[in-house]
Amino acid sequence: MRDLTIGSKQIRIKAGALALLFYKQEFKSDLLGDMLKMVGGNVGGGPNVEIDPSSIDFLANLQMVWAMAKSAEYPKPYDGFSTWLAALDDDLDFSDTTFFVGALEEATEGFFRQQSNGIKGGVPANQ
Repeated sequence: MRDLTIGSKQIRIKAGALALLFYKQEFKSDLLGDMLKMVGGNVGGGPNVEIDPSSIDFLANLQMVWAMAKSAEYPKPYDGFSTWLAALDDDLDFSDTTFFVGALEEATEGFFRQQSNGIKGGVPANQ
């Protein structure tokens, strides 16, 4: 769980099973599949992974942030995506990519947990 700053707003996000459910319910797509497309299939590549900014689907990233934010606030009621996005409209600055990077880091750390024994998702990390 972590807090992201979007303009003047603080948004708490949490990568977990509920985020997967909320994303699927709202967008009829798989969060992990969409995330892998965003990062070119490179998860867990460490802090030096280069991502081409022109390949980032900013709307898909915002959808992922919304699902993780709703997950972090569960069981409290949470706005639907359109309402949530409209509330952010004046705060969105696409030149400030820190919240996109923070969201991808939370998703990577939360969905692809590195175990202390070097095993990631049941597969040795170096294979």
